[in-house]
Amino acid sequence: MTSLLWFRRDLRLDDNPALAAALAGGDRVVPVYIQAPSEEAPWEPGAASRWWLHGSLASLDASLRQRGNRLWILRDDSLLALRRVIAATGATQVHWNRLYDPATTERDTRIKQALRADGLRVESHKAALLFEPWEIANTQGQPYRVFSAFWRACVKSLALVQPIPAPETLPAGPVPEWTLALDDLELLPRLHWDQGMRDTWTPGEATALALVRSFLETRIAAYGEDRDRPDRPGTSRLSPHLHFGEISPRRLLSLIREQVGDPTADPAEPYARELGWREFSHHLLYHFPQTATAPLDKRFADFPWAENGVEDRLAAWQQGRTGIPLVDAGMRELWHGGWMHNRVRMVVASLLTKNLRIPWQAGARWFWDTLVDADLASNTQGWQWTAGCGADAAPYFRVFNPVRQGERFDPEGRYVRRWCPELARLPDKYLQQPWTAPQAILSAAGVRLGHDYPRPIVDLAASRAQALAAWERIKGLDQTPNQA
Repeated sequence: MTSLLWFRRDLRLDDNPALAAALAGGDRVVPVYIQAPSEEAPWEPGAASRWWLHGSLASLDASLRQRGNRLWILRDDSLLALRRVIAATGATQVHWNRLYDPATTERDTRIKQALRADGLRVESHKAALLFEPWEIANTQGQPYRVFSAFWRACVKSLALVQPIPAPETLPAGPVPEWTLALDDLELLPRLHWDQGMRDTWTPGEATALALVRSFLETRIAAYGEDRDRPDRPGTSRLSPHLHFGEISPRRLLSLIREQVGDPTADPAEPYARELGWREFSHHLLYHFPQTATAPLDKRFADFPWAENGVEDRLAAWQQGRTGIPLVDAGMRELWHGGWMHNRVRMVVASLLTKNLRIPWQAGARWFWDTLVDADLASNTQGWQWTAGCGADAAPYFRVFNPVRQGERFDPEGRYVRRWCPELARLPDKYLQQPWTAPQAILSAAGVRLGHDYPRPIVDLAASRAQALAAWERIKGLDQTPNQA
């Protein structure tokens, strides 16, 4: 019998439950990838995600070919494409690993019903998360809205599950001429703006496994402290690999246990908790799908966002020319390599939503297009957390001061000097706030504010006060849904 395996964002052979089920149910597996971005609208993959997807698909196809198979690539309506492959192969069953975004959940349910009506065996599997979004609930059977309580419940249920090893061989049959080559999907940019990403990243399952092992051997012991330091290589940089399913969270936990010990105890606990935050993000988006575009805290629907100069200020923020060094460094890092350190993500998001009072949705959209790890659940949760309008959000009155954040987490200025080289000769005392430097210091460093480097587009103290005044206008509003 023939099993059809539909790859989506599970681009690996190791610990792939759908692959294991397809092998168990047939003597031949047909691996299929279907390009249908409109089915993910309005959150079809952005430019940086498409770049990563090309590399990840190439890596997956190479792994399949090493095992005697290859990836069937199609571009069509997913149900039509699956039916075409089924007709060509005589497949009697279809397997895929579940996704949890609102649009894909609705599509997958429809496709599962249609194929079952065709008489096929159709199964979906858990592969992207440690817990399904519906598996963890509070004592009232309701979804969690506070991370600490959610993670405590997860830890209690964190069973030791042995990951499934990749198969050594994958029997294949002939591939029809109407399948596409990877380049036919046109995922790579035509203008070749991706040099920074090519210099920074290597998509694929093999790279993900190597990164994990390197991180566990050299950096996890100091992760609790170094994760907040953009000037140090303290993080795992696994987020895009996890998003595209090049490594499973089960495999990651298994490797932690093997090399470090209990993932819920030091030194691994701070990192495992970050995996918990990822689980929490998917938990929230599944139960509150409206939050991809609307605030969970309904009071923020009436928030008095800025009205004047928004387009120019948003463009300055996007281009890393706000005149505030830590923010500009982060936005330039993002544009160069499609990634930004998480501490800096919070700082740039706070500046946009609080000091500039530009809606968080504008920032979320920019991140969606420019991040290689753009994940709808994590992106939504991160922006709503910083903006103060989501579940377990930072209190609105917590406004990140980018100067203090730079002085604390980039104390020697290595991060800012790397991404804002025009400021490199400034003394540490003035590096995070060059507008306070005496003219003689600026001249000696070769910095002309407003020429070599922008003056700040906003007064941090005054804009903080304005943000808090805006919060006062809405904080007493009723959060309950309109029942009309």
